[in-house]
Amino acid sequence: MTGEREKELMTAAGMLLDARRTNKPIDDLPEAVRPKTLEEAYYIQGRIALAYGEIGGWKVGAPTPDATPMFAPMPLAWIASNNAVLGGRHRYRGLEAEIAFLIETDLPQREKAYSRDEVVAAIASCHPAIEVIESGLTDPMKAEKLSMIADLQMHGAFVYGEAVANWQRIDFSKEHVTLAVDGVVRVERTGSNTSGDLMRLLPWLANEGAVRTGGLKAGQWVTTGSWTGLSLGIAGSSVNVNFSTAGEVDLRFE
Repeated sequence: MTGEREKELMTAAGMLLDARRTNKPIDDLPEAVRPKTLEEAYYIQGRIALAYGEIGGWKVGAPTPDATPMFAPMPLAWIASNNAVLGGRHRYRGLEAEIAFLIETDLPQREKAYSRDEVVAAIASCHPAIEVIESGLTDPMKAEKLSMIADLQMHGAFVYGEAVANWQRIDFSKEHVTLAVDGVVRVERTGSNTSGDLMRLLPWLANEGAVRTGGLKAGQWVTTGSWTGLSLGIAGSSVNVNFSTAGEVDLRFE
């Protein structure tokens, strides 16, 4: 990457940061500074994440069972436990039901790939979660895809519920989920994680993603993609996600 291109991508990061912080979204990044490759989008992600401090984990998902996963950092400051009340920095208020994992043992970057069993052994616990979708883009679903990915892949907050006992026995292909806003069920689905086998995502992140993550670290969260698609909340609304086996989690917007 040339020095001039790096400056352009830094400008893009600054524009998205400003849009988020002021709640004054932009329709899209100007073409001159817009990322042209996934690597450039990830570069912008990294610059944005630095502005929010320590990374508390990673969101990872795939649109189909055969697709290469994509991922983005989750700032530690945006991670909250069950029944969190989320304040005024939220404008878009997108909602997704997810399954998340807390890492117990460091998985440092290494030459030999981690096996699935090694990654599972490094997991402390499994939790139901809500990812709040937020963006510096007016409508991230209408902007250029690489602009959306650059903007932390629309990440805005992460709220986790209680740990699930014996989670290794859950058949996620049969897991049922509902997402309700103010007591009204918006989405109800079964086995609906778009990545197919969601457990494939963690070894991929530990191996292929390690160049960016620097390796997964104890205490970090990994959330593994939407089960419900995207729903929108409003100011003052309460949100409940309920998995048939993996428990439930709630949040409320101020």
